[in-house]
Amino acid sequence: MNKFSILSLAFVLSSGSAVFAQRPYVSSVWVADLGNGQYQNPILHADYSDPDAIRVGDDFYMTASSFNHAPGLPVLHSKDLVNWKIVSHALPRQIPEDVFNIVQHGNGVWAPSIRYHEGEFYIYWGDPDFGIYMIKTKDPAGDWSAPVLVFEGKGLIDPCPFWDEDGNNYLSFAYAGSRAGLKSVVAIARLNATGSKVLDRGVIVYDGHEDDPTIEGTKMHKRNGYYYLFAPAGGVATGWQLVLRSKNIYGPYERHVAMHQGSAATNGPHQGAWIDTQTGEDWFIHFQDKDAYGRIAHLQPMKWVNDWPVIGIENDVKGTGEPVLTHKKPNVGKTYPIETPAESDEFDTPLLGKQWQWQANPDGTWLMPSKHGHLTLYTQQVPETYKNLLDIPNVLTQKFPAEEFMATTKMRLIGNEKVENERAGFAVVGEDYSQVYIKQGNGKQTLHYASCKKGLTSGRESVTDITDLTEGAYVYLRVKVNKGAVCQWYYSLDDKKYTAIGETFTAQPGKWIGATLGLYAVRDNKINDSGYAEFDWFRVEAVK
Repeated sequence: MNKFSILSLAFVLSSGSAVFAQRPYVSSVWVADLGNGQYQNPILHADYSDPDAIRVGDDFYMTASSFNHAPGLPVLHSKDLVNWKIVSHALPRQIPEDVFNIVQHGNGVWAPSIRYHEGEFYIYWGDPDFGIYMIKTKDPAGDWSAPVLVFEGKGLIDPCPFWDEDGNNYLSFAYAGSRAGLKSVVAIARLNATGSKVLDRGVIVYDGHEDDPTIEGTKMHKRNGYYYLFAPAGGVATGWQLVLRSKNIYGPYERHVAMHQGSAATNGPHQGAWIDTQTGEDWFIHFQDKDAYGRIAHLQPMKWVNDWPVIGIENDVKGTGEPVLTHKKPNVGKTYPIETPAESDEFDTPLLGKQWQWQANPDGTWLMPSKHGHLTLYTQQVPETYKNLLDIPNVLTQKFPAEEFMATTKMRLIGNEKVENERAGFAVVGEDYSQVYIKQGNGKQTLHYASCKKGLTSGRESVTDITDLTEGAYVYLRVKVNKGAVCQWYYSLDDKKYTAIGETFTAQPGKWIGATLGLYAVRDNKINDSGYAEFDWFRVEAVK
């Protein structure tokens, strides 16, 4: 077993929270922990959009938006707010299942909140087309309950539950203008005792149209007799972190800008989680929109001044912080090993690694996670409405892990002799995408490069033939990603000499997400069996 096998084992769960191996995975392309008591931002250079986090005892847990991808709602764990690993996905399948069995780019799970109350973990999220859902568990690395529709309606997003000490329960939320016909306001509804149903349709408590357009992403807290609503405003890439406070939960609310970009390089710093440590420090996790890289997660120091939070470091504006790029690590009373979310995968374990997600709800016929140490993807018939790769549900994806990196896979296609035009490949997936794939047809196998512009609308693939292949032989496919998400494809027949394919391609984000790395296997027609693609390994390394 090589070093990649050992690393990938650490991130595949056998069941619940039991883990096959103990050695932490450490990325070769991005590590936030500098190893000298300092950390660098982002703490996760990957698309963990709209992050929310909590501390329970000595453990920190984070979740994030997952939109149409399944499994959804990644749950990450940390001991120090800097070193994180993926321990589960709280939502195995998107609901309603019949809707999300079809690719629904940009729909699904928006801006969740994770909370801990009376011995149970809760996640609430908004689906802009159906309403606000809730799930819960006693073990965040294990199974979560089936989703409950707490608040039905279109345009209801960005919820956060709050249990008051007087026994009343509340839910703060916002509206998506695309569905509700109203945005830039935040509201509060009453919740029942179990948190499973709202008791009213909510009351708008703050209108941001004048000062805080596109206010959303609420997180509710109480401190020193004040109710606080932490909320981003001003737009995803251009906004600021707003904090509202009132002595009455329904307001009126005072406003305060707790963090803005100012003179810092980190744009749009907002939307996230206030967390405290066991030692009494305050911290804030938020995202930065970085185009094709997605909404990457940052950690900022935070302090309270006159019952207002200041996030980041004060510079030009008194009481308003700016984001930092490096800082002393949080004091959690101990020092913990360096660890990062998994990327590389040797496909040596019986369950799929936690870093992988599908473009839609998966079916059991799509894959065998480890067949003789290979990931086997069985070719699936493309949808009737198929235009390009973005319409295919069985694309297995993971996030871009750094600004610069190199990803390589060893694969082959074992076609079914009854099927023409079976194909399998490796893609950089976004609204614009590019890919290299093997095709079987006319009694031979060939290698092709394809690219597509505006794939979510009228985009059609442009295909270039690369070379003939020996049928059933392995080929090595590689993409190098440089600054600015500029990608260059390569192929090799021996993993030694790599030949560049075509011109460079600039990756683009998808719908509300960053670009992803994707593996797939498809066919055009329906028969009673299929061929398959074998992926021996998938490795993420520093650019050579």
